[in-house]
Amino acid sequence: MAFRRIRTREVAAGAAALVAVAASALVAVTLAAGPAMAAGTGTGYLHTNGNKIVDSTGATVRLTGINWFGMETDNHTFHGLWAGKPVTWTQQLDHMAQLGFNTIRVPYTGDSLRSGAQATSVNTDTNPDLVGLSPLQILDKVINYAGSKGMRIILDRHRPTAAGQTALWYTGTASEASEISDWQTLATRYANNPTVIGADLFNEPHAEGTEPNGTGSCWGCGVTARDWRLAAERIGNAILQTNSNWLIFVEGVSCDGGGGSPNVWDGLPHDPMTCDWWGGNLSQAGTYPVRLNVANRLVYSAHDYGISVYDRQPWFNDSTFPNNLPAVWDHFWGYLYKQNIAPILVGEFGSTLANPLDTQWMTKLMSYMGTGVNGMSFTYWSWNPDSGDTGGIVGDDWNTVNQAKMNIIGPYLIPPTGSGGPTTTPPTSPTTTPPTSRPPTTPPPSSVPPTTTPPTTTPPTGGACTATYTITNQWTGSPGGFQASVTVKAGNAPISKWTVKWTFANGQTITQLWSGTVTTSGSAVTVTNMSYNGSIPANGTTDFGFTGTWNSTTNAVPTLTCTA
Repeated sequence: MAFRRIRTREVAAGAAALVAVAASALVAVTLAAGPAMAAGTGTGYLHTNGNKIVDSTGATVRLTGINWFGMETDNHTFHGLWAGKPVTWTQQLDHMAQLGFNTIRVPYTGDSLRSGAQATSVNTDTNPDLVGLSPLQILDKVINYAGSKGMRIILDRHRPTAAGQTALWYTGTASEASEISDWQTLATRYANNPTVIGADLFNEPHAEGTEPNGTGSCWGCGVTARDWRLAAERIGNAILQTNSNWLIFVEGVSCDGGGGSPNVWDGLPHDPMTCDWWGGNLSQAGTYPVRLNVANRLVYSAHDYGISVYDRQPWFNDSTFPNNLPAVWDHFWGYLYKQNIAPILVGEFGSTLANPLDTQWMTKLMSYMGTGVNGMSFTYWSWNPDSGDTGGIVGDDWNTVNQAKMNIIGPYLIPPTGSGGPTTTPPTSPTTTPPTSRPPTTPPPSSVPPTTTPPTTTPPTGGACTATYTITNQWTGSPGGFQASVTVKAGNAPISKWTVKWTFANGQTITQLWSGTVTTSGSAVTVTNMSYNGSIPANGTTDFGFTGTWNSTTNAVPTLTCTA
């Protein structure tokens, strides 16, 4: 049978989503930063070299990213823009980067690119700068801000229309030609912005119907209307003709054969390895590779999910689970990486972790993809808590981090560093709000710029470590809120652990902290390293961050001490 999963991941947002989410009082501890050897996302445009993604200097880059969906739905923009304080669109990008995600995969539909498309469910209180902007103008702002943090963007044609996912990459109302036109529009719009690194051509092409009368997507069957491999060549080459710098990400199909699932009613035995997840079956790509006209641009992309998404995959019932899983991944897509044919991006994987077996699945998958910059790239599904069958990295307040998930993913993340390249706004993107746009229904929060007091750095006592405290955002209220980042830097010798202490002088409190373990006693704060970010090489750095409250009058930068 075809092992499909029910598409419940993107839960549409209703008007009630604009109601502010109550702030969580929990002081959360999350895992985040990557290995100390992390090289960020490199510089300039990216290309491929064997099974590696490399930057303009030839240095190996590993994409360790997250999916942030919404632009493929009827909202036509990122979900979570409805969230209440302290969550703004920039705060969410800050949060992703601080956790260690260096890439964002952005699902979209062609409907969101059309003239007159409107972005809905944007909280006018927390995101007043987005009011009246089109979906593309909001995308411009997200790309520019992400690029300023050294993050990269992958655009993903997730659906032909906002109506839903389809087995083929086109429909009666959304042709292949219209898809190519949409891609060329985006490739032109971001042609001079290396933050946008490429195109995930179409999300999860898959089988439909049963063999021998299947009507869905196949790989290598030679039927123009169904052969996704041939379509990927046509679409990918059209994009490269417009923008030759982009990477072309090509997902697999679901089943071997002619575009259908095996007929389980025919009484014949069927190979349990005939079908994989939608978009996950690249078993025929070695025999029938995607041929692009520009060399070193092809990245194959696979999807993989846990038991909470679909529990009838045969490998979940194997007596040797989870040790049987690497052979499954080798068969469907891992061989492309291991045989140095092309890089692999695991573009979607995720789970609620409600079933304990999913913890084993995800732990095994992360290990399989490898550690450090030489591992396989990935983008986790998803940032969004409103993913129906996986949940998100953050909870319903779009701020509190799911520690159980980060415990597994965090050690493999390579945080962004510096800037990936120019982040100029496309000249076609007006920045003024049209006169007819609706004004905010409530006044925006009073904007208070970060304190003008220079960040406090501890003296390099004994050459052990220093700590720098920076307020990255703050807003007034009763009480007010703020977000801060602390950078821990080793001296001239490597360290294996660190402790940072300070005392708040103006009644500030911490509401949530990530990438460290925090204890408080009155106004005194102590933060120690996690198991994965305690070791810092000589003159190397790591970061932790937090959100907190203040009295909206004084938010002085405290004096920090760092010991190792």
